[in-house]
Amino acid sequence: MSARDTAAIVTQLALAADGAVVGVALAYIAVRSFFKVVATSSALRRISEAPSFNVSDLRSILSDADDGETKLVIVRGTVESKSAVNGSWKSLWPDVLVSRHSGDKAVVIHRSQKCIYNEWRWIFGWYPDLRAVLARAWKEQGSMSMRTVPFVLVEDSHQPQCDYVFVELDGSKHPLPLTTVHQKMQPISASPYTFLQALFGHEYPVGLLEEEKILPLGMDVTAVGICSSRNGIPEIKSCRNLPYFLSEMTKDQMVLELSFRTKVLLWSGIVIGSVSIGILGYAIVRNWTKWKQWREQRRAQQQSHGNDVTGSNTAESEVPVEEDVGDVPDGQLCVICLMRQRRSAFIPCGHLVCCQRCALSIERDLAPKCPVCRQTIWGSVRIYDS
Repeated sequence: MSARDTAAIVTQLALAADGAVVGVALAYIAVRSFFKVVATSSALRRISEAPSFNVSDLRSILSDADDGETKLVIVRGTVESKSAVNGSWKSLWPDVLVSRHSGDKAVVIHRSQKCIYNEWRWIFGWYPDLRAVLARAWKEQGSMSMRTVPFVLVEDSHQPQCDYVFVELDGSKHPLPLTTVHQKMQPISASPYTFLQALFGHEYPVGLLEEEKILPLGMDVTAVGICSSRNGIPEIKSCRNLPYFLSEMTKDQMVLELSFRTKVLLWSGIVIGSVSIGILGYAIVRNWTKWKQWREQRRAQQQSHGNDVTGSNTAESEVPVEEDVGDVPDGQLCVICLMRQRRSAFIPCGHLVCCQRCALSIERDLAPKCPVCRQTIWGSVRIYDS
């Protein structure tokens, strides 16, 4: 199956029922957009109302608050290792990580290796594109590792022992503002198995991408999260309902980005919702019209059938049906009553299997069908022997 055949099948499925499937899909996207608008608006409101503090102000603010009270705050500070602010002999040998390639000191190092795949469709590459997309999504893309050490945010990196806030990463799924310090693509040598994969249309690896990202010391970041006091030390952790935790942006930049994202989601939801309403309205009107036409045609068929039955009953009352109950040749008995000879052929199938009386009784049904082929019949005709 080629890509063109796959696209044709997907198009036919999407346009089924006069585009109702497309309308439902667009309506689902519009509803998801409005849910995202609500979530983004809530995050925008909370970040806009959250107070911004310096690192040196957190200790006094938390000491004035009730014991154990937590609050959403925004703190701007510089990344520093926790061991450097302990004020003990550990500060002489701070617990930091060192990049393998650049030699920079960091508190977070993220290394990843993932395979880059290619696909060449030859004469035997009959697999559809949808299968390839799903297989690529299910396939393990590579390996990655992340190392972290406890770190804090300080107001002045030259005097880290003054004031600091501890950053708690446990339980956070927010992206970190990492800096790429190494990126290298290594080609993978082809093998006979790789040739077979390409021959039969399967994906085969062509390269290995190696990356290293770090959160370096001395980087200015903004922390948005829940701040509390643990043993007199300020601690901040992520809030699950907010899109940011650690970011290079300032509070004003976050507010601008969330405001722009809210407007884009809102207008896209309105446009997509309007299009889906139009498509669904068109599909409903078209299907309602088709159903009314089918009902009128069905009613007209029933009326014509009733007129035919009335005429046949009148003819039957005026001209009595012949009763061929005498000696009937083998294979000529009516399949319904098994008493009279076959005299009537059904239209349009042409089967001559019933006597005239049984054929008339079958025609009086609401949905007359031939007793042999079960095809819908319009009537029957009397067959006379020459």
